[in-house]
Amino acid sequence: MMLIWTVLTIEIISILSDYLQYDLLQTVANGGQISSETATDNDLRQKIIAIIYLVTYIVSGVTFIRWFRRAYFNLHLKAETLSFTEGWAAGSWFVPIISLYRPKQIMKELYVETQNLLSTKQENSMVNLSTQFIGLWWALWLIASFLGQFVFRYSQKAESLEELTTATIASIIASIIGIPLALITVKIIKDYTEIEPLFYKLENEIEQEQIILNADLHSIEN
Repeated sequence: MMLIWTVLTIEIISILSDYLQYDLLQTVANGGQISSETATDNDLRQKIIAIIYLVTYIVSGVTFIRWFRRAYFNLHLKAETLSFTEGWAAGSWFVPIISLYRPKQIMKELYVETQNLLSTKQENSMVNLSTQFIGLWWALWLIASFLGQFVFRYSQKAESLEELTTATIASIIASIIGIPLALITVKIIKDYTEIEPLFYKLENEIEQEQIILNADLHSIEN
């Protein structure tokens, strides 16, 4: 969650930096002049922010997928049947076409099956692991991913003032979408992480009840 908060912070910084670049481009478009030093400083700032963002994004992405796989693995230990293997929780993010829908399916199953298990083991449980944000989370993820690819590829070949302006605007939009995406991702992780320990609590309670039951049966037999 700390890494995702870091990504969120960089998204905000990126929006501010992109706006400064957009302002420079508009100055030139309106016939104004900017010094070579200003242009160089702008390019350097943009490159530094892009590198920091890329590194943080990769690290946070790998960390999230590791958490995702581990959570699904833990659920496999409790649930009798799940739709996919544990390996798909990690591998589905990298397989073309499947990556467009499989991670969402697994996340939803993670929530639904966990809710079902806890409800079964604890009838009066106040647990409410809602899936209402999962659809929005996945939609924002897909939009952000497509926009990110567009910005990267388009900016690589952008040379004219109009092309640079388009790339900058697209980058701002992508960063704006990244803000609610990061917030919802943190909420999803936080909600599930708070619920998961109940598995072990309920398991210990069941074990204690079984020990007491066995002791009572042993006493009766004696």
